[in-house]
Amino acid sequence: MNKAQKQAVIAALEQQYDGIGTALHYHSPFELLVAVILSAQCTDERVNVITSRIFPRLNTPEKMGALTQEELEQEIRDCGLYKAKAKNLLGMCRMLQDEFGGVIPKDIPTMMKLPGVGRKTADVIASVIYKVPAIAVDTHVFRTSHRLGLSKAATPEATELDLQKLIPKAKWADAHHWFIWHGRITCKARNPLCTECPCLNLCPFKEKNLKPNPKGETVQQTVAALRAERAAR
Repeated sequence: MNKAQKQAVIAALEQQYDGIGTALHYHSPFELLVAVILSAQCTDERVNVITSRIFPRLNTPEKMGALTQEELEQEIRDCGLYKAKAKNLLGMCRMLQDEFGGVIPKDIPTMMKLPGVGRKTADVIASVIYKVPAIAVDTHVFRTSHRLGLSKAATPEATELDLQKLIPKAKWADAHHWFIWHGRITCKARNPLCTECPCLNLCPFKEKNLKPNPKGETVQQTVAALRAERAAR
C-alpha cells in the first residue's frame, strides 16, 4: 500500500467517525482520568455504569482519596481488576493532592508518575483534556491500523510513530477515536463487518470476511446513534 492509499484510508475513517469522541462519560479532567483507569480490561459501557454511580459523590481527588482501600473496592467491585484499580486510584488521588495541587499535570512523562497511569492513559488525558497532540494506541488502534496496512510495527509505541507520520499533527487526538470506533463497530476482532467498511476497496484484510452483517443494525445506523448520544450529553 502506497502513501496515497494510506492517506485515503485515513480520510475515510475521518469522514465516518469524526466528532464522536470518547465513549466514556465525564464532566471534569479528574473524572476522565478515573474513567480511563477503570477502563483497563473493562468495557466502556460498564465503566459508564460505575462512574454514573460514584461520580455524584466521589468526583474530586479529595473525596475519592478519603476512602479506605476496602471502601473504594466496594464502590468499583463490578469492574475488572477492582482491587488493583482501587489501590491505583487512591495512590493517584493522594499524589495529585500532595505533589500537584489537585491538578492533573499536562506533561505526559510527569503524568505517568501517577499510579495507574501508563503511556496510553497519559496520551488519552493529554490529548482530550489538554489538546496535546498524541495518538494513544490501545488494542483497537493497534489491530485496525495493522489490518488496514498503515503499520507493521511490533509494538504500540512503534505503531504510534507510524500513524503520526501519516496523520497531520493537528488531527492526532481525534484520529485515536476514529480507530477505536472503527475497531469496535466495524473492524471487530472477530467477525469484522468488512462489507460495511468505508475502507473496503483499499484494505488488504478485506478478503478475510465478506459475509453480510448478521445483525439488523448497520454500521451507519450505529454511527448515527453515537452522534445523537454525543449531542445529548
